[in-house]
Parts: sequence; structure tokens; C-alpha cells
Amino acid sequence: MAETIITSETPSSSSQMNPSSSSHIICRVCQKQFSQYTCPRCNSRYCSLNCYKSHSLYCTESFMRENVVEELQRLQPDDGTKQKMLDILKRFHSEEEMDIMNEDDATLSEETIQKFLSGDQLNYDDLSAEQKKRLQRALISGELSKFIEPWDPWWLKPSARTISLSLDGTQLVQPLIKQETVISKQDDTGSQSRDIPPGPEIPLPPVSKLSSTEPSPLLAIHLVDMIYSYCFTLRLYNGDWLSDAIGSAMVILSISTVLGLGGQPETVMEAMSYCLEQTCSPDYRHMGGLQFGLGLLDDVVSLLYLGGCALVCLLCDLQRLIQAAERELKLEKPRKSKRVEIRSKLKLAERKTFFMMCWVHEQPAAAWASLGAIIKAEKGSAMDYGGNKGGALKMENKTSMSKVMIEEI
Repeated sequence: MAETIITSETPSSSSQMNPSSSSHIICRVCQKQFSQYTCPRCNSRYCSLNCYKSHSLYCTESFMRENVVEELQRLQPDDGTKQKMLDILKRFHSEEEMDIMNEDDATLSEETIQKFLSGDQLNYDDLSAEQKKRLQRALISGELSKFIEPWDPWWLKPSARTISLSLDGTQLVQPLIKQETVISKQDDTGSQSRDIPPGPEIPLPPVSKLSSTEPSPLLAIHLVDMIYSYCFTLRLYNGDWLSDAIGSAMVILSISTVLGLGGQPETVMEAMSYCLEQTCSPDYRHMGGLQFGLGLLDDVVSLLYLGGCALVCLLCDLQRLIQAAERELKLEKPRKSKRVEIRSKLKLAERKTFFMMCWVHEQPAAAWASLGAIIKAEKGSAMDYGGNKGGALKMENKTSMSKVMIEEI
């Protein structure tokens, strides 16, 4: 095969040849056309893209391979880069092991699961450290509240409308074995339900035997204060004050000015104002603030409408709460001065509660519906509906006109 070269041009010349020039080189691939290009690797002359692709498969592949190898060699890490990568891998491995350990801690042990399945009660000490942390976070965030069955107040149940006591104020049916925390279970013949706090087990003495002076005409107002504090505490503890008798008693003393501070409110509005102020205080604002307090006033009205027997059962339950706190306080070991102070307040609150119980038992049945109507009227007049878009409540003391007792926006 003859090749005609009429040129003195070297291979390093321009990659594109001018066909109109005196230099004519035939394409080495197809050998039909004049070449216009030069391969950058082997300097072979070709005329088109197809000829370039087929001029030498080894040439194109080796060219690409050499470029890749050269780039990889340029990216080879130094010792510092290698150490950084090693540290990252170690940290990732340790974090992965820690996650596995946390998953193991978060899972109840086999012994704990078997204890739960057998019906035994689980204690806080049965949990691992990680489980305790998760439990505390769930308590703070309120996540566990969805697992707590809402408590229905006993005074809102239909059985509360049929509460009956004997003429001396005791239960109609007495338990054969008297225990301090036992609630009598009675039959379904119309007698008191076990959902209702039991009444006194011993006859209530006349008020005349408890005091030589006439009872204060303000006792009905003081009763409103005591009922409110009782309803507040039971709703706060979801009906289970026995789970923390001391804590429940402390709540009673803080909400009730009559039992906690020896206060003597002179009007229904004054008693309501103090209770609502405590409800809206920083200590109890999380319960719902003013709206929660207004709901408690509805509870007070409901209890008053139930009549004297329901009120006696309420005061008897309140007395048991205070007595349980006194017993638990004896078992604890707070500072002596603090223990004496708390026990003194509880003892005085217990006596006031028992005296109120005896006084309520002697009052006519019609008195309680009238008191409930007064509270409803006072609550309605206290609501400032005119221009009240933020839910403001103004409690005005009747003894001093236009004096704002409590206001919450």
C-alpha cells in the first residue's frame, strides 16, 4: 500500500489539515479520505469521528486508564488525612455501640417482664438508669397523662343523688370489721354506692356539746371555702388523695384560708376570691388557671345541691385525708420545728372539719340549695362580659365598692 507524502510537516503540527493546501495525507483508518485530525496519543491521522473511534481500541482505553490512574495518584491521602479518617471511623463505631447499649437499657429485663406478667407490682428500683431517665422525661413532658384514666368526681355520678345517712349522721350500713381505709360495699337495693365516700361510723354529737357559744353565722361561707379546697385537691390528685396524703393535706391548707390560715371570710365573694387567687397562683397555674377555678365553683354548686348528706360524706372524707397525713407525718423525720408546725396546723384543721360536719348535719335541707344559688349568682355577676374578649374576671368585695380582688387576662 503506497502512501504519498508531499510535505515536510512534523507530527506535532496542527491537528487539522487544510485540504486545499499542498499537503495531503490519506486517513490511516479508512484510507479513502484525506485526514483532517491527529490522535493526541499515537499521532495517527484520521478523517472523522467514526474513524477515530475505530482507529485503535487499545489506544483510547489505555488513554482513559492512564488519566484515571494519574488522578487517583494525585488524590492519595497523606498521613494526616489517614489519621482523621481513622478517628472518624473509631468515633462512629463507639457511637454505634453506645446506641446498642442504650437500646438494651431501654428494654425491660426478662426478670422485670416476668414480674409484670405474674401480676406483681413494679417498683421504681426495678428500672434501669436509662429507663428511669426516660420515665422522668415522660413525666415532665406530660407524655404519661394519656395513659391515666380520667377520674369522674363522685359528686357528679347519679348515685350521689341518693346518698342517705341515719338520723345521728352515721352510715345506714356499717362494716362488720372496721378498718381505717376500707370503704363499705353495699348491695344494689338503693343503698349508698361504694363510689361515694362513706359517712361517719360513730354518731355525730350536737354542736351545743362541742362549743358553749352560738355557732358563727359565717359558717356557711366558711363551708364554701372548705368544699372548694376539697374539690381542688381531688381533681389535682385525680381522685386518689391516699397516694400522697401529706401532699394532699398541704394542698388543702394552701387553698383554704379557713383551714390553712385561720381566715374568716365574711362574704361568699370574699371566700371565692381567695380560692381563685390561689388557683391562679404560680404554684397551681398549670392546672388551668381561672377557667379551672370557675369549673371548681360549679363543683361546689353541684355538691350543695346534693344536700346535707353528701356534704357530711365530703367533710368525713376530708377529715380522713387530714388524719392520714398526720399518721404519715409521724413516720417521716423532717426537722422537729417544721414537723411540730405542720402537725399543729393539721390538728386544728381536723377539729374545724369535724365541727363543720356536726354543724352541717343539724342544718335544714333547704339551706344548701339556697347557698348554691347564691354562689351561681355571685359567679355570674363577677364575670365582666362587657367588652371582655380576653376572659377577664373581676371579683369585687361587697364591703368596698369597685375594689378588684382578682383579675386575670
